[in-house]
Amino acid sequence: MARGRKHTPEQVVNLLRQIEVAVANGKTTAQGCKEAEITEQTYYRWRKEYGGLQVDQARRLKELEQENVVLKDIASGNF
Repeated sequence: MARGRKHTPEQVVNLLRQIEVAVANGKTTAQGCKEAEITEQTYYRWRKEYGGLQVDQARRLKELEQENVVLKDIASGNF
């Protein structure tokens, strides 16, 4: 498994849905995570951040977070 692999917000939402479907079909969360090739810790962290979001909403969330970082740098004079 590749360490530090980055997933886009769209990929995260799709993986969360994939695991939810697996659990609904009778598999455990651990089995669903193994099929999605992520750890359970990552699943719960992503579910906390992205739970209930649609793909476009997740994309917009990340854009706003990046914009917020830029604005904070400008406000503090670190630009």
